Amino acid sequence: MNIKLIEKAERSHNLNKKELVSIFKDSSIDKELFKAADRVRKKYMGDEVHLRGIIEFSNICKRDCLYCGLRKSNSNIKRYRLMPNEIIELARKAVRYGYKSIVLQSGEDSYYTVDILTYIITNIKKLGVAVTISLGEKTFNEYKAYKEAGADRYLIRIETTDKKLYEELDPGMTHAERKRCLRNLKSLGYEVGTGNLVGLPNQTIESIADDILFFKKIDADMIGLGPFIANKDTPLKDFKSDNFELSIKVMALIRLLLPNSNIPATTAMESLNRNGRIIALSSGANVVMPNITEGEYRKLYAIYPGKICVNETPNKCWNCISRKINSIGRTVSKELGSRKKI
Repeated sequence: MNIKLIEKAERSHNLNKKELVSIFKDSSIDKELFKAADRVRKKYMGDEVHLRGIIEFSNICKRDCLYCGLRKSNSNIKRYRLMPNEIIELARKAVRYGYKSIVLQSGEDSYYTVDILTYIITNIKKLGVAVTISLGEKTFNEYKAYKEAGADRYLIRIETTDKKLYEELDPGMTHAERKRCLRNLKSLGYEVGTGNLVGLPNQTIESIADDILFFKKIDADMIGLGPFIANKDTPLKDFKSDNFELSIKVMALIRLLLPNSNIPATTAMESLNRNGRIIALSSGANVVMPNITEGEYRKLYAIYPGKICVNETPNKCWNCISRKINSIGRTVSKELGSRKKI
């Protein structure tokens, strides 16, 4: 029966909540699911993998999310912030390595005013790359200013569509405000990225199915999902979960329902499985986002423990992931990686 549901999803790119839950509960069809997702990826996205270099430019955050190592209450982390010209120089180096897309990511750090951020974005755009920003919840006018400065994409994960769970895990924040941000970004013409955490405490398969349907409803341009990994410096430090396989399954279903969206093989997947990103690339993913921050800052952006490649140089990371991509018959894209229209 569930094989028929996979065939339906591959053909029509539609499933309802009950059908999604049924697939989640049936581990006997996982291989068929992953193969179907890979076929859909190949049909709509081709064999090129887009590399997007992430600059994690500040680990200072005003938020206190229970699952995140950057939370303001964490006194065990050494804080840092990069200056605007340092950020621009990292982007210049990334372009020399071969990156066509730069992601600017930080905690919600109020030091970076609209003027500072527009200066950074404007100067990175001059390098001829696509610019994605991931800076959390901002006002409509702030989003508008970044777009006018040249930002192409914005990434803000919904984390979970379970309102009660979201507001328990993100004190002082509301689900309505998160959704407002996504609506504003869409209205301003950004390519909008969102996503969820898989394996959160008290998260159900049913709510994960709701997450997938939410991504479908808003027609997300990029969906970055990650397995939840407990951080020892957070209130969830003792929560144990083995969610790599479930994360791959969620990702595969997202590919079936949103065939032309960009889906990254996230770093967190490789933190749980040494071949995690290759497995993800073989199960529907078409994007990898290597860290191009330099020095000790690579270690200090510690959202979760066991983060890979923190002792590597950005150039070594480029060469390593390129080899991995080539090893499965795929190629590194030379394009900006915008969402393909169908």
